[in-house]
Amino acid sequence: MTTTEITMVRIYISEGDRQYKRLMALLHDEEKVCGVTAFRGIAGFGKSGEIHSSTLLDMSLDLPLILEFFDRPEKAARVLKRLRSMVEPGHVVSWPAQANTGE
Repeated sequence: MTTTEITMVRIYISEGDRQYKRLMALLHDEEKVCGVTAFRGIAGFGKSGEIHSSTLLDMSLDLPLILEFFDRPEKAARVLKRLRSMVEPGHVVSWPAQANTGE
């Protein structure tokens, strides 16, 4: 199996932050990263300690969102630099990984 070095990036935001569309435009339209997956959490809390959750009776509009993408380390580093001015400190994590590129 052949692999290539990549950087995984995970961005933690909230639906109430209204950042989702702006970040997706950056990642898709401007930077054209390899791929993005958006996850909606069913519950979560941040530094405020307030729990945001979704139940059958109460569909919160302020649920946690995670945007995750990967790309070559150089490109991910460039995107991470841009994210610093768009996302609150401590809400972006990244780590090195390998992607399967074939046999």
